[in-house]
Amino acid sequence: MLAIIKIGIDPVAFSIGALAVHWYGIMYVVAFVVAYYLGARAHCLPRGISRAHIEQITGWTILFGLIGGRLYYDVQTLSLMKSPIDWIAVWQGGMAFYGAIVLGVGTIIFLGWRWRLPVWVLLDGGAFFAAVGQPIGRIGNIINGDILGGPSNLPWATAYTNPHAVLQSTPQLTYHLGVAYQPAGAYEGLATLCILAILVLMRRRQVKAGVIFIAYVALYSVSQFGLDFLRQSEPVTWAGLKELQITALIAFIFVLPALIVTWRRTAGRPGSPAMAHGAEEDGREDAGTGEAVPAAGDPATT
Repeated sequence: MLAIIKIGIDPVAFSIGALAVHWYGIMYVVAFVVAYYLGARAHCLPRGISRAHIEQITGWTILFGLIGGRLYYDVQTLSLMKSPIDWIAVWQGGMAFYGAIVLGVGTIIFLGWRWRLPVWVLLDGGAFFAAVGQPIGRIGNIINGDILGGPSNLPWATAYTNPHAVLQSTPQLTYHLGVAYQPAGAYEGLATLCILAILVLMRRRQVKAGVIFIAYVALYSVSQFGLDFLRQSEPVTWAGLKELQITALIAFIFVLPALIVTWRRTAGRPGSPAMAHGAEEDGREDAGTGEAVPAAGDPATT
């Protein structure tokens, strides 16, 4: 057998009394912080959204995104829900990102409407938040061992040796310590980095507000549909497809027409009218700092 990658890291980073702090949770916190500064804030602040609004929207979106992600994962993997604690055991992995998208996007739209902000700009910022944060979060999955493909002899195949590794077996495959498997979680992280690069190139072209968000959903759906054929840690549900693939296919069918229409309307335009609209709605720019100053509807002033 060719050399493989052995992972013996304990999913529990450290314990404080009876409280076990998992690497999965740590990587989520790191992902949220980095995604806020390099994703959401970096995109929205120059487009007229105040820092106070960005912080409020990010916080609420994270909260409801986590709730949606866990609930949809539970629905996807009912066969793994053996006890009430399994429904909330996020420390063992288990976040379905489409659930996070649904509640997260709903939160952004609601708050954008409530505070009279340019919603498409906010959604584009949300796309960058997701694309920056997801690869970092996947590091937690890699340490856990909860997103795996089938057995493999590839040089980058991963074998888990720590007895606390979260190897979630399914009806079609039982995972074992010491056996090398396709690192499906790493594939998903690399795919999201490629999506992020595409989104950055689109932003440099100054596409119309909303195109980046729609492109993200479409590209993510394509990547998930394809990569899930390698991912064996979730059960097959219908027609040889997993629940995630069915969701990705539905999302792609609905999003692709909107992407084409929006892209054609943007072609040849030097900038996005939403930028000017966002600056007018959200506030004004401080002459000394170059940052947006909260307007009357800003949560920091109400």
